[in-house]
Amino acid sequence: MQKDAIQASVTKRYGTTTILDNISLSLKQGEIFGLLGPSGSGKTTFVKLLCGIEEASEGKVTVLDEQMPDLKIMKRIGYMAQADALYGELSAYENLEFFATLSGVSRRDRKDRILSAMRLVDLENELQKRVEDFSGGMKRRLSLAIALLHDPEVLLLDEPTVGIDPSLRQKIWDTFEDLRQKGVIILVTTHVMDEADRCSRLGMIRDGRLIAVGTPEELKKQTDSTTIEQAFLSYGGVKE
Repeated sequence: MQKDAIQASVTKRYGTTTILDNISLSLKQGEIFGLLGPSGSGKTTFVKLLCGIEEASEGKVTVLDEQMPDLKIMKRIGYMAQADALYGELSAYENLEFFATLSGVSRRDRKDRILSAMRLVDLENELQKRVEDFSGGMKRRLSLAIALLHDPEVLLLDEPTVGIDPSLRQKIWDTFEDLRQKGVIILVTTHVMDEADRCSRLGMIRDGRLIAVGTPEELKKQTDSTTIEQAFLSYGGVKE
């Protein structure tokens, strides 16, 4: 039986505005959990709470048996933000080396980890190129490589495949599946319906509230739908 490795029961407010309204979720070891919802529904805020960047207004988040935020646990998480946090004046290799140092990758392992991560995102031939000369899709791929660098136990990825071509998206999702089978917990926010179908389970979110949780097949069956998009709309989701 899979262990609950992440547990969250949270409300988040900014001033008088409620961004997340009493969301309760448990994520299991070795699953890909997809968070599906329109822009402004609270997905990014929820991811930030899980990785310890934000604190809940009410409730708590527990990751790997420790309450967040916790610096030790944050080093065991690979986080990819919606906006790329990269140094444009540096080369891809220099960016990777900097983040490898921050995440505690040993000097001995650093080069191998960098090459391995860049192969996964099909950028191994761009290591010496300055990041300011990268396309938007290449920057997303580099950000994903950075999230994978330190072999994390938890991956929290906010729309990781935006701007990436379909063939490479397929390769990246194959990588996610390999990591899942090794016991890595992966949370992915997405708008892409075929990606949602590849998740172990889905949480559908609208206006800061969870409207449904289950496997893709369960959600389709419960709404008598043939696609995840139809299921989302049946639960009261809003099409972008």
